[in-house]
Amino acid sequence: MSLDPLAIVTAFGLIFLAELPDKTMFASLAMGTRMRPLYVWLGTSSAFLVHVVIACAAGSLIGLLPTWIVSLVSALLFGFGAVLLFRADAGDDEAEDAAASRKVTGFWPVWTTAFMAVFISEWGDLTQITTANLAASRGTLSVAIGSWAALMSVSALALLAGRFIAKRVPLKTVQRVGGVCMAGLAIWSLVEIFTG
Repeated sequence: MSLDPLAIVTAFGLIFLAELPDKTMFASLAMGTRMRPLYVWLGTSSAFLVHVVIACAAGSLIGLLPTWIVSLVSALLFGFGAVLLFRADAGDDEAEDAAASRKVTGFWPVWTTAFMAVFISEWGDLTQITTANLAASRGTLSVAIGSWAALMSVSALALLAGRFIAKRVPLKTVQRVGGVCMAGLAIWSLVEIFTG
């Protein structure tokens, strides 16, 4: 199986542009402000790899998944994330210091959190369906490489921005904004059930 540079570039370009405004980018940004960015990136990249492999292997079958269930689970997870961020915000400085010491740390807890957030929310996503469609018409390995590289790049971009913001904005503000973003993503996922 030979690599097709045009298929790699095409997949990268299409998936990168489709993922930029996607909810997963905002989830990565939010996780990157509370957890070690490298561990988050490794977790999201691992989940993206699984999704790319599934999309390339299953092709157009991904489109047959019941999208309302995927949207409902995504909404619940984003809603849960919003509640956690808002609850971490409620309290005085001493409670904030205690919360900061209880944040998710260590490679495996952070990796698992990031992996599961992306793994669950990306089912039937536009980028997964696009990858499946590209794999059906172009070289599967080339599409997989281009798609995975694009997804990892968007996640890295979000995490770098998250790290930059965390150094310049108070944690309390970041938590509020993250909570609002997560709540917005929960609402967006619920809307997708009825409009999707």
